Amino acid sequence: MLKNNLGYPRVGAHRELKKASEQYWAGKISRDDLFTTAQAIRRQNWQLQQDAGIDLIPCNDFSLYDLVLDTSLMLGVIPQRYNPVLTQNPQNKEIDLYFAMARGYQKDGLDVTAMEMTKWFDTNYHYLVPEFTANQQFRIFSEKVFEEFNLAKQALGTVPKPVLIGPVSYLLLGKEKEAGFKKISLIKKLVPVYIDIIKKLQNQGAVWVQLDEPFLTMDLSLEEKEAYMYAYTEIKKHCPKIKTLLATYFDSLHKNAFLAVNLPVCALHIDLVRAPEQLDEVLSLIPEKLTLSLGVVDGRNIWKNDYIRSVGHIKKAIAAIGTDRVWIAPSCSLLHTPADLALETAINPEIKNWMAFAKQKLNEIKELGEIMEGNTPLLLQNLKAISARSLSKLIHKQAIKERVAALTDANAARVSEFKTRQKIQQAQFKLPLFPTTTIGSFPQTDDIRQLRARLKKGALSQEQYDSEIKKATIEAIRWQEETGIDVLVHGEFERNDMVEYFGEQLDGFLFTKNGWVQSYGSRCVKPPVIYGDVSRPRDMTVRWSSFAQANTQKIMKGMLTGPVTILQWSFVRDDQPRSETANQIAFAIRDEVIALEQAGIRVIQIDEPAIREGLPLRKADWSSYLDWAVKAFRISASGVQDETQIHTHMCYSEFNDIIRHIALMDADVITIETSRSQMELLEAFADFKYPAEIGPGVYDIHSPRVPAVGEMVSLLEKAAELLPIANIWVNPDCGLKTRKWPETQAALTNMVLAAKAAREIFSNQPVN
Repeated sequence: MLKNNLGYPRVGAHRELKKASEQYWAGKISRDDLFTTAQAIRRQNWQLQQDAGIDLIPCNDFSLYDLVLDTSLMLGVIPQRYNPVLTQNPQNKEIDLYFAMARGYQKDGLDVTAMEMTKWFDTNYHYLVPEFTANQQFRIFSEKVFEEFNLAKQALGTVPKPVLIGPVSYLLLGKEKEAGFKKISLIKKLVPVYIDIIKKLQNQGAVWVQLDEPFLTMDLSLEEKEAYMYAYTEIKKHCPKIKTLLATYFDSLHKNAFLAVNLPVCALHIDLVRAPEQLDEVLSLIPEKLTLSLGVVDGRNIWKNDYIRSVGHIKKAIAAIGTDRVWIAPSCSLLHTPADLALETAINPEIKNWMAFAKQKLNEIKELGEIMEGNTPLLLQNLKAISARSLSKLIHKQAIKERVAALTDANAARVSEFKTRQKIQQAQFKLPLFPTTTIGSFPQTDDIRQLRARLKKGALSQEQYDSEIKKATIEAIRWQEETGIDVLVHGEFERNDMVEYFGEQLDGFLFTKNGWVQSYGSRCVKPPVIYGDVSRPRDMTVRWSSFAQANTQKIMKGMLTGPVTILQWSFVRDDQPRSETANQIAFAIRDEVIALEQAGIRVIQIDEPAIREGLPLRKADWSSYLDWAVKAFRISASGVQDETQIHTHMCYSEFNDIIRHIALMDADVITIETSRSQMELLEAFADFKYPAEIGPGVYDIHSPRVPAVGEMVSLLEKAAELLPIANIWVNPDCGLKTRKWPETQAALTNMVLAAKAAREIFSNQPVN
């Protein structure tokens, strides 16, 4: 059996790509320096996979920012607004155009916004959304895929497997930027360019090409199904000698199984971690000669593979179609897992024995192959680790289980309905129209990060650290007061990450030192590991929120991360339903919310940016998830009195199809990303007549550009066309942790001026 890998983490085991990218953006290193770092990471990744005995080693799975953006550049799908980046400055190269599309561009007399960004299916990875017009043209623009194939072939001394996002999924990932056409109708223009790309790869010596089509696990229209058949029939017709691997992942093929197995490809990859039940149906439908790549090693979590379960799947497939037509693989790209467990030296050895990162998962693929060849000791060794985990006393806490079991409807309901609460809160806070606030965090400067590093190394006492954090907090408060922001935040200088900070203070979590995964671009996160029952042994944020409130007469907002986001952005235990873990976290957050209220904090934000990304890929499965996810939020938020205003924040999501459930969360204020979409996302709230208050983001924090006052006023005018002006807040799209202070201060100053201008514009209009 061949051993197949779909993709590998690309930021480097020590985040080398992140550091090099940020240095390049800051002008501290050259393009050549950036490319040298990127090449070193690629070579190391290829060598690791070759050493692990992987037969089909991917190339072109590496990206300097995002693979979907790479695909847009490869296909020449470049919105017209970016053309001046190259035409007005001859010194700019393809890489500068690339980063302008990803991050925006504000120099050389140009001011160009970045492309829209959203979540990659139900993961915490973000991609740049392709933009299509009715007369969209496609052509080979970027040569990256061909250059990387040659580099990999030279480095490996063997033939790598190029990875491409499949043509149908690429179109479905994008957006129509004008009315009157459907993006899927572009398939007949797009496929010939894919054919040219595949032919060129074949001429370079490629044997296999991997085409990722994750939309085959989604609900598809008849037109979309026809696009699949057209695309792959054409590719087979014009590229008969190339071997094509069609890769699906994140869910079952379900109703698309017949379509998938009958597409004219040479191999089909299926995810047997997220959807093991699909194996029987695929085997019952599979035609002769189609090879099956079995995704049996979890590409999205960090738990050790259960070899007995995986071997069962492999044996079943072999019995049906024979050894020569079965491959062993991870469920999806290993992009979503950290690089190397061997770098972790402080994890409890008992728990570490239950875990596997990307490098270890390559070894699991290898060992499964060896077990199938008769290596029984490997199977027994794995069985011992799996059994030890199931019996461990570190995991199970009876009191926590009993609290969740006693859950009632009253635990998930506020005292009064929103309209009643709104009147009470308006009388209490006396805020102006278009009140201003931020989402929570302020820039984490090098000085702040160095403080944290020195504290961890013992070079700084806790008292010294706290003293410096207090100074930074007071400076942020004074700046907000002087700028005129209405509802303040303390800046979160004491926090490392919005999930990690809470997980470090909750029982049932552990943390890694090098367990980084890419969220977008250079943004890496280090997800906590939920290994056991979750509880809150002590206050987590009360001290710093109380300190901040004591240093201002203005309203200070308490900042928490919600239970579903903590769940989604962690590596979650896989030995109980996710809903049960969510409820455990919800009760822990509820206890913190009550403690904040008792400490005098009257505005409390419970961030849930990940609630939509947790949606199952098929709508038929949404109801069950949304029911328990909304309930978990309500458990966390419903222990307070009417006078306490509950905010929540969501970013980079489509809300149209879940707007009813967002309303059921019953938050007093929701803040959302809307600037990149030019307030387009507000239409769902307007159509639904969303009952509560809304803060549509008026500027994009994922770009360093500073929007002008007029630009933000225009967005607020658009918002006022859709929403009651009494319900509109003014805020950035998201937290400001990753930004620099100069751009943050300039942007927020403009934001306050925009809010004041909006008050003038609408001063004579009725507020409801």
